[in-house]
Amino acid sequence: AMDPQQRILLECAWEALENAGYDPGADPGLTGVYVGTNLSIYTLNKLSANPELSKSIGSSIFFSNVQDFAATRISYKLNLRGPSINISTACSTSLVAVHSACQGLMNYECDMALAGGVSIQSLQKEGYFYQEGGMTSPDGHCRAFDAKAQGTVFGDGVGIVVLKRLEDALADGDRIHAVIKGSAINNDGAAKVGYTAPSVGGQALAIADAVAIAGFNPETITYIETHGTGT
Repeated sequence: AMDPQQRILLECAWEALENAGYDPGADPGLTGVYVGTNLSIYTLNKLSANPELSKSIGSSIFFSNVQDFAATRISYKLNLRGPSINISTACSTSLVAVHSACQGLMNYECDMALAGGVSIQSLQKEGYFYQEGGMTSPDGHCRAFDAKAQGTVFGDGVGIVVLKRLEDALADGDRIHAVIKGSAINNDGAAKVGYTAPSVGGQALAIADAVAIAGFNPETITYIETHGTGT
């Protein structure tokens, strides 16, 4: 009866802690959870088509499928006692979750944090119905930063990372894969061509803020990863 998004996110949270070398049940510190999930299509399609199952299970369907409970389920199952917060900011959910986890660490609300997100619309391969003027590509191809860009395609995925303050990770002998030097979030307000369109100025300001917070020369950046939707 559980939304596969919540089950798989829980599995990956356990795996992330295991890879980091931490037993959540034995860790006396505060571990925060900052995650987000997509709308539960599983609930709408699968469970609504089986009313007898819904009756037999009762209220647990609500707790197993509503987005609000994804973070709390991880904290409950893994015995984590730091902040447990669901993030929902559409396409930026996972990155905002990482930013929020960094803020929680810097404010000493937790000593370690799980941050990430999941989006699984279907466990089977499915197509989509193209509508002119919409977000999706008419031919199933995403051509980001290309003059031929006509739209995006959607996929399924999950990602979650374990974060700590750098001085703590060094002191504890953790295996460090990367260091987050700075992060920033903002909003475009109304200064864009449409509700779902990004604003060049707003994104530039967010990047400038993150670089300023990180305190390094932007000319030293050699690799940039973007949200390339081709829309």
